[in-house]
Amino acid sequence: MGSQRARSMKFPAAIAFFVLCAPAMANQTAANQTPAVDVPVVDGGVGPCKADFTVKDGDGKPLYDAKISVTLRYGFWSKRKTDLQVGTNSDGKARITGLPDAPKKPLEFQIKSGTVTNTVTDDPTANCTATFNVTMTLH
Repeated sequence: MGSQRARSMKFPAAIAFFVLCAPAMANQTAANQTPAVDVPVVDGGVGPCKADFTVKDGDGKPLYDAKISVTLRYGFWSKRKTDLQVGTNSDGKARITGLPDAPKKPLEFQIKSGTVTNTVTDDPTANCTATFNVTMTLH
């Protein structure tokens, strides 16, 4: 009878040990992972399209806080306009959402880092989910 009681005590002890150790193991696993860097997003609010950007220097290194800007024209005779600007994160990434799906003209995105400026163009009518990999080099 003594050995049966000893076995019945081992089971609750094992459960208690697991409950006490599980949070510590979860924290250790989370600490070993590198944190994800949020991608900065600006929303134009005039349509369903988006453009994703990755901006790098001539050596292929991500550029932090490269400014990406675009002017959206919309409404009756395109009289309304919204100027948008977003800066890249430490991975050189940024996103612009809420772009129109049928603009009268293709959208021109200006990318600026320091004294270097680059322009990329997108026609959301043909490509509603654009992805741009931009390399900024000194001239």
